[in-house]
Amino acid sequence: MSIDQEDKDLFHEEDSSFDLKAILPKILKIWPWIILSLILACSMAFYITQTTPPSYRVSSKFFIKENEKSISFFENPTMGQEQGMGLTNEMIILRSRPIAEATLSKLDFQVEYYEKGTFINKELYRQTPIVVEADWKAPQLLNGLIEINWTKIDEFQIVFPQESYSQLFPDGSYEVVSNLESKTFKFGEWVETPQFKLKINNTSGQESGSSMFLLRDKNFLINTYSLGLIIELAEKNSSILSLSLVVQNRAKGEAYLNALMETYLELELFEKNEIANRTINFIDSQVAGVADSLTFFETQLQDFRSSNQTFNLSTESSAIFNQLTEIESQLANENLKRRYYQSLKDYLVRENYNEIVVPSGLGIEDPYLNGLIENLLAVQVERSRLMATQTELSPQVKEANKKLSDLNKSISEILNNVDLNNKMSIEDLENRKRNIESSFRSLPQAEQNLIRIQRQATLNENIYNFLSERRAESAISKASNTPANKIIEYARAGMLQVSPKPGRNYLAAIFAGLLFPILFVFAREFFQTKIEEPKYLERKLKIPVLSTILQNKGKENLVVFGSGKSGIAEGFRSLRSNIKFLVPKEKQLTFMITSTISGEGKTFCAMNLASVYSLTGKKTVLVGCDMRKPKIFEDFGLKNDVGLSTYLSGQEDDFLKVVKPTKFENLDLILSGPIPPNPSELLFSPNFEDLINKLRETYDVVILDTPPVGLVSETLDLLTMVDFTLFVFRQGYSEKGFIDAVNGLKEQKGVKNIYAIFNGLDASKVSYGGYGYTYGYGYGYYDEDVKKKKKFRI
Repeated sequence: MSIDQEDKDLFHEEDSSFDLKAILPKILKIWPWIILSLILACSMAFYITQTTPPSYRVSSKFFIKENEKSISFFENPTMGQEQGMGLTNEMIILRSRPIAEATLSKLDFQVEYYEKGTFINKELYRQTPIVVEADWKAPQLLNGLIEINWTKIDEFQIVFPQESYSQLFPDGSYEVVSNLESKTFKFGEWVETPQFKLKINNTSGQESGSSMFLLRDKNFLINTYSLGLIIELAEKNSSILSLSLVVQNRAKGEAYLNALMETYLELELFEKNEIANRTINFIDSQVAGVADSLTFFETQLQDFRSSNQTFNLSTESSAIFNQLTEIESQLANENLKRRYYQSLKDYLVRENYNEIVVPSGLGIEDPYLNGLIENLLAVQVERSRLMATQTELSPQVKEANKKLSDLNKSISEILNNVDLNNKMSIEDLENRKRNIESSFRSLPQAEQNLIRIQRQATLNENIYNFLSERRAESAISKASNTPANKIIEYARAGMLQVSPKPGRNYLAAIFAGLLFPILFVFAREFFQTKIEEPKYLERKLKIPVLSTILQNKGKENLVVFGSGKSGIAEGFRSLRSNIKFLVPKEKQLTFMITSTISGEGKTFCAMNLASVYSLTGKKTVLVGCDMRKPKIFEDFGLKNDVGLSTYLSGQEDDFLKVVKPTKFENLDLILSGPIPPNPSELLFSPNFEDLINKLRETYDVVILDTPPVGLVSETLDLLTMVDFTLFVFRQGYSEKGFIDAVNGLKEQKGVKNIYAIFNGLDASKVSYGGYGYTYGYGYGYYDEDVKKKKKFRI
């Protein structure tokens, strides 16, 4: 191949520097670390599984009857509830703190019992060896295990294993207490100290034993159960709710869910009975006075008849009596309505809707007024339920308040009209009564007195009977009330654990145990700025890589002469063979060896490549052009007294006088010479080009060891004086960015005939292609390569 010819099949596309083929062998190389990572991860999974209290899901089903629309007078349709809003409200109420508080008041959850386990303590419920009673009016110790030990059936020792406890005072304040001493007390007796007041009973009957318990604050329990309750629709578009809890004790979770549903039904029934209770209370307040009046007038009537020997009325007196009795009964009913209207007005003005009685309960059959008041009470109940979980600023509460305001105005307007009609009725009845009483005066005095007393007795009796009937009707209505909602399925705990899940934990551990070492390899590869792989260099470089030189692990730099059978020496022979393809046969060679920065091994490569050529019988000269850091003379055991700087500065006219022969046949050196103050100017001088021409005539191979390209600018000017240039990269030392710099020389500056050498290859670090880079150069075969291999390395 001609030195002017370029390889058109080089890689011209930018590949990713992330090579999976290169990473996979690196991952396999760290298999001991992967196994160690798996062991640690599985041990952690085992610890987590054994030390995490098992949790179970407890679930039940509850039916919510959607609200039926009652008569809605003057109700704006836009103010009605959206579909499903009522069901959503009930779900919120079931999760509310008031419902949780009412439920927990039925359950003794403020004392939790535990028994010791290998890794975790197991919670007990109901079947406990001891029963603890706490006096919550006294200070108590919360949220910390308290241990009870006994060796006698009648006394126990209380132990405080934790360093500190939270102490709750009756006023709701907290304080942290610590360093509590163990003491002995009697079973069945109240134990009172400044920190707690308890009574502990030995329900197991055992003479010796041990148990643990802890106390929970009510607020803690309310928050735990209200926030932990999960409510979902059992089926889409249904009103059956699925209630569930995740708990550590299945029996305890079942008890709470069942109590929750029963409490909800009790509160619903209580709300339904409120109207009947208010009606009964109103009637009872009226009956109390009527009953006393009835007793009084019956006694007076009996005494009058006994003293006057008058038992029956005449026909005329009976007629007048019946008329007056009927009118007075009607008048009493109207007065009762009047009192109801007045009390209703007062409630509306004060917006005290909780005391309002439905008119129909008192026999006031006004469908218009009854419908409005029923709507008002329904909205008030809904508002009370909303306020249990929301605030006044809630849109739903605002809407309920607006409904109440509108209904209040409508009822007030109707009451004004109804009250006016009631006044007119009362006035009419009183006029009729006065007319009848005028004829009443014509009767004998004895009969007048008898009629007067009997009228009062009969009137009170009629009112009493009327009110008694209404009360009985309300009591029957109350007794017949049943909750609209109902329990579909009582709570039941599943047998499978929600957490921890051993299978999932160990699977995650295996995944993590594999992932972290692999991520480490990926991260190291991603953040690796040095060139490690020969294949990477070949792929990214836009110039050919002629040879790979193994790492020199010895102290001698002249490895071709000192270790001729080594893999490194074979690498330089391979490089010499590859150079044959770059130039015509038997042509004189003049080339330079350089690198990007100092330390990449260009001088090492130049010396040994010159050695290889000298061994073939070619007359070779190595020129040390790096006049800033001369090195060659040390390895050949020569003095750097004269050299290139001497000749270029004009101190010596004959170049042969600066050529120093070596002890090796066919190999001469021109050392860099004493360090000059102006090395760049000397290399630019005509003397240097003249020297190169003279060397071409004298030697078969001229090798220039030049300064690094990245540090010295004059090296670039030397590229035009040689047949080709060898660029040295060193494994684990050269930066990946150097590749772009060399590519820039070829593509941007148009420099031709540049080739690369990969120096310092440690075969143990090669991820793939190791056969070509190691065996071919004698790794494990040549003399110095027969070494113990490391088992693994990161």
